[in-house]
Amino acid sequence: MNIKQSVSAAATALLLAGTMSAGAAELRLSHQWSTSDVRHKVAQMVADEVAAADVDLEIKIFPSKSLLKPREQYKPLSRGLLDMTVLPLSYAGGQQPAYNLTLMPGLVKNHDHAARLNESPFMESIEEIMAGDDVMVLVHGYLAGGFAGKDKCITSPDDMEGLQTRAAGKAFEQMLAGAGASIASMASSEIYNAMQSGVLDAANTSSSSFVSYRIYEQVSCYTPAGEYALWFMYQPLLMNKSTFEGLNEAQQQALRDGAAKAQAYYLEEAKKQDAASAKVFRENGVEIAEMTQAEFDAWRELAKKTSYKAFVDETPNGQELLDQALSVD
Repeated sequence: MNIKQSVSAAATALLLAGTMSAGAAELRLSHQWSTSDVRHKVAQMVADEVAAADVDLEIKIFPSKSLLKPREQYKPLSRGLLDMTVLPLSYAGGQQPAYNLTLMPGLVKNHDHAARLNESPFMESIEEIMAGDDVMVLVHGYLAGGFAGKDKCITSPDDMEGLQTRAAGKAFEQMLAGAGASIASMASSEIYNAMQSGVLDAANTSSSSFVSYRIYEQVSCYTPAGEYALWFMYQPLLMNKSTFEGLNEAQQQALRDGAAKAQAYYLEEAKKQDAASAKVFRENGVEIAEMTQAEFDAWRELAKKTSYKAFVDETPNGQELLDQALSVD
């Protein structure tokens, strides 16, 4: 057995041990972020609401990738080895290519548009695919993001030529490679060290992650999501469907009620994240750049030739899913 297999086996054993010791009254929720991050607060709100409902159900949260690595959560969730996770859904794009559409450049215009997408036939199609994996959504949520450059500002495709960059998701990797960048794939939690060690020249991720991981300590310029936001990423709170269905009616209702409250909070906080992140970077001496409409349009034209085209070519029913997303005003 090699090291990777040993680690995977150890993680599986830990998850199974949690299942056997916890019983039906405890759910395990894993995510990669710190306890100060909005995504942890969303999870904690659901856990607190369930606890307050007094329905003999507890949600135990494992933050900061303390239980599983960021990209190794969807499969255990789908197999019932993990109960819940807050996960950028595109992390599971290798298992389900359709999920790559939930992180597609220029597809989401703003936070209210993201909220409409969450209630659209497009999201119903995504949830149908999840159901086939025994996964369901408890809390919908999109976060916006931007770019950060170690030595220069990133606002247009021309700025990426020759840079080593971290792109959040396959579609952004394709687009940024089309702009002449070299891609280094990693979780957002690894950006800081990669910047510090000289592995990365630039990165894009969510506004929340830029602050949560203190990326402002490693860059000279930040392009936040502003009037023109290229980067929106669907990051829901997911649950194993069979686990949910195995709970009693009161427990299910407590989860639904907590999820409804958390989803409203998530949307409002997501809107605040962008301006708040720019403020933090500015206060730490980082230059703030703004993307113009012309630059946004140039990115979207590049995305059509790279990311959109590749998605349709590689994904069953890809054109239908893309059309569903594009039809939401």
